[in-house]
Amino acid sequence: MSGRALFVGRFQPFHRGHLATVKRILETNDEIIVGIGSAQYSHTGENPFTAGERYEMIKRALDAEGIHDYHIVPIPDTHVHSVWVSHVTSLVPRFDAVYTNSDLVVRLFREHGLKVRHRMLKGGDWESLVPSVVAEYIKEIDGVERIRETHKYSTPYGTRENHED
Repeated sequence: MSGRALFVGRFQPFHRGHLATVKRILETNDEIIVGIGSAQYSHTGENPFTAGERYEMIKRALDAEGIHDYHIVPIPDTHVHSVWVSHVTSLVPRFDAVYTNSDLVVRLFREHGLKVRHRMLKGGDWESLVPSVVAEYIKEIDGVERIRETHKYSTPYGTRENHED
């Protein structure tokens, strides 16, 4: 093994697919930087959890698995693709490799995250899709209720005010 790898995602919430990816990355790298993307967003349908809550989910999940060679760094969006790489490298420790997935895998991870939130919203079994410590934390912060509340006010462009239910 050698070096430090960067793995960026929104982790809304951190699910078993994310955990499996971290483990796979650590098979060939000494350390991993988990970059919490879209860090400035929370309390929306797309980004229900704060960066701090996502940090806590990731930390609890990795610690529970006995994984300790990690760094977690919030990364706010720039919305300017031409400066994004410089932005990220200014925020995170030095890294030797960036892990990204194919478009298909990216889409599958995104949909998996949506599946977790959809199950939370509809009262289905979401706990089997996340590490048990993440499920416990989501319950501690009343995350399911937050998803239900923020869903009422979500639009594709953010949050609408004065929604009548």
